[in-house]
Amino acid sequence: MKPAHVDAPSAAGTIGGTLFALALVLGLIFALAWLVRRMPGLAGMRGGSGLRVVASLALGTRERLVVVEVGQTQLLLGTGAAGTRLLHTLETPLPVEPPPQAPAFAQLLAQRLGKTSS
Repeated sequence: MKPAHVDAPSAAGTIGGTLFALALVLGLIFALAWLVRRMPGLAGMRGGSGLRVVASLALGTRERLVVVEVGQTQLLLGTGAAGTRLLHTLETPLPVEPPPQAPAFAQLLAQRLGKTSS
């Protein structure tokens, strides 16, 4: 009995498949990184470094006022295209408001379906 002749895969097909898989994995990494930056609930999962943004106010497309808490000190920073500058050290810290609580999924679903929850 003669063994069946099996053709080896072409080099172009192997390289093309590898490049496609690499592009798919890199795209997935970038998509997940973008999603983590956009999801407010996932931002708290990052490691604490002692810095916390207390408040932020957009002044223009690139300019912002930001109150940052470093330890027990709050700093008013101005950020823009020219960089970041310390504008003022706050003697009395701004009151920290708890983040708004997101409604439960069941409540959102009931609202979308036009039903009232009791």
